[in-house]
Amino acid sequence: MADEPHRTTCVIAGGGPAGMVLGLLLARGGIRVTVLEKHADFLRDFRGDTVHPSTLRLLDELGLFDRFDRLPQSRVTRFRLPGPDGREVVLADMGRVRAPHRYIAMVPQWDLLDMLAEAAQEEPSFTLLTRHEVTDVVRGGGRVRGVRYTSPDGDGELLADLTVACDGRWSVVRRALDLPACDFPVPFDIWWYRIDTAHHLDDALVPRAVGRRMCIAIPRRGYVQMALIGKKGTDAALRAGGVDAVRALSAELLPELAGDARAIASIDDVKHLDVQLNRLRRWHANGVLCIGDAAHAMSPMGGVGINLAVQDAVATARLLAEPLRRGALSGTGSGRVIARVQRRRRLPTVIIQGVQRILHARVIAPVIRDGRPLRLPRGMASLLRRLPMLSAIPAYLIGMGPRPERAPRWARRSSR
Repeated sequence: MADEPHRTTCVIAGGGPAGMVLGLLLARGGIRVTVLEKHADFLRDFRGDTVHPSTLRLLDELGLFDRFDRLPQSRVTRFRLPGPDGREVVLADMGRVRAPHRYIAMVPQWDLLDMLAEAAQEEPSFTLLTRHEVTDVVRGGGRVRGVRYTSPDGDGELLADLTVACDGRWSVVRRALDLPACDFPVPFDIWWYRIDTAHHLDDALVPRAVGRRMCIAIPRRGYVQMALIGKKGTDAALRAGGVDAVRALSAELLPELAGDARAIASIDDVKHLDVQLNRLRRWHANGVLCIGDAAHAMSPMGGVGINLAVQDAVATARLLAEPLRRGALSGTGSGRVIARVQRRRRLPTVIIQGVQRILHARVIAPVIRDGRPLRLPRGMASLLRRLPMLSAIPAYLIGMGPRPERAPRWARRSSR
């Protein structure tokens, strides 16, 4: 890692997928960029591990797909739901998407981030500072001028022409700016945990439901990643039941893993996610931009959050690299230029969040609120059975998303 600078051209708060992709792209454009990551490494469980066809295509364009393909991973190609008669219907088939890679890769996020960091550090204008936690923004002259941080070496400031918040739904930068937001109610939370197993699940995601609980079992190498879905506000009750209750519920939801579920060691291994769905009305101010979850917290439905954040990062690099090179973002009118990113990325965000809200209301809420069986609406199930090619539409929405972004030509490389 390079010595810590006092000033850079672009400072990025947060070393998640959006932050690392943006840092890599800008560095390939010859722009000095520094990423501040509060942790010492990327090793954390149950972050977004889904890498969709849109991101796989981006890795191709950046010359990184061969490196990515060597990472340990499993692949998902279909989403299925029970129809009104209980028979499963293919809701989304990635094999029907017109894309170079027609699957969702399930890869531990720390492996993806390590790979991106390695590629970015090959660029002389890139700096990654770990154990540097952003605590506030620096203001002056009618704009945000950088960030304040704390590190093992003490507190400091890093000034920049552009500050980009990629620090997630609890973004420090977002809170410091007090930007207006629009929140949507979510009726459920998710509990993540793993079940080690040699049992093979196929390459489709199939939700299961029992009573007022449901789950999505994600096949991984040597284990299943469980997303247990239940009513919001019931974390304390679930923990009061202890690990035996989680084991029993897991066995009921997935009878084929009943024996393996007994090996869940502790209730502490069950991680609670307070699901949120919101977006900023304005993502920017003079000298600063929020993207990814810092601009729009997504539901885990469809696993689209990481990929939408990456698309934000690509659009940011493409739209703001040249103004950064020219020094056009150092003045008080920079907000007008930065606003281009929101204009480009707002519609995809609104569409995806709208679809998620429909899924919440039509598929999940009836199960966890009323205990109804998990079923696709009759008309939709009938249509998909008669015309299975229609499963390409939700597959494209999940896999590529509205308005997918392409890597700028100046950032592209051939595979190596």
